[in-house]
Amino acid sequence: MIRAFAATEAGGPLARQDYDPGPLGADQVEIDVLACGICHSDLSMLDNDWGMTTYPLVPGHEVVGTVAAVGKNVRSISVGETVGLGWYSGSCLTCPQCMGGDHNLCGSGEQTIVGRHGGFADKVRCKAEWAIPLPAGLNVTKAGPLFCGGITVFNPIVQFGVKPTDRVGVIGIGGLGHLAIQFLNKWGCHVTAFTSTESKADEARSMGAHQVVNSRDDDALDAIAGSLNFILSTVNVDLDWDRYIAALGPKGRLHTVGAVLSPIPVAAFSLIGGQKSVSGSPLGSPATTAAMLEFCARHGIETVTEHFPLSRVNDALDHLRAGKARYRIVLENDLG
Repeated sequence: MIRAFAATEAGGPLARQDYDPGPLGADQVEIDVLACGICHSDLSMLDNDWGMTTYPLVPGHEVVGTVAAVGKNVRSISVGETVGLGWYSGSCLTCPQCMGGDHNLCGSGEQTIVGRHGGFADKVRCKAEWAIPLPAGLNVTKAGPLFCGGITVFNPIVQFGVKPTDRVGVIGIGGLGHLAIQFLNKWGCHVTAFTSTESKADEARSMGAHQVVNSRDDDALDAIAGSLNFILSTVNVDLDWDRYIAALGPKGRLHTVGAVLSPIPVAAFSLIGGQKSVSGSPLGSPATTAAMLEFCARHGIETVTEHFPLSRVNDALDHLRAGKARYRIVLENDLG
């Protein structure tokens, strides 16, 4: 029996709900949850913002824990290993995307909290390929958000060949952006942080930003026109997209990982003249996630977190909804 916290309706509170997961699949692992981060995607799923939630819903897709059991066909993971689990919990392993190493683009991939139960529980299951071992040197109680927020911003650095000589902008200094700044600084880039919150300017600099631009100051945005090679947007709100595209130099790319619900209007000529691009990406593959974890261990990168016991999950969700999180919330399993 798995002890969990579940919501039974959109926007409703979570309550204790135990469930029987059935026999462990031959290609699955079962993880004893030590800690689980809370992501804005958990809120979106709780509220059914994306129209794909099924209730009861056990959220949670930033899990760190120890492997309690493995299926009979699993050879890559052993009982007792410390692993993490993110948004994806399975992939087919046979399609062109999986065979090419892009498991995160698998057309029939399984998602940890879509149509199944996630990590706001004492145990969670996944296919073995998505249980990623933690390297030595990472703080177990802080590592959970790396499996969603972290890999979301690390993946495009790898996918689009961001170079140490590049000048890169990060829009939004929050749960995603504060990690992106750290990654890009250690990658060797000159980092510009865009924020509408003046109080975050010093924090952004302490994390590795070389300059901070007020995203609500049109003159400040105009002043950096043509200067950036890559801009990473981590926010889920509408922006003055034309000004950010103008901030790119030739062959520059504006890339979003923020789930903006409204269309992003882009004028063709704003791209054509400078051979610019607009793109987006999901989380990364198991291999890219493992590389990110090694990068974090090597450079001492960790998430800035606040912690709640799992039994106070509703208080933690209220804290996140109120915009008070700095910068990620982690639930620590206290279910015994």
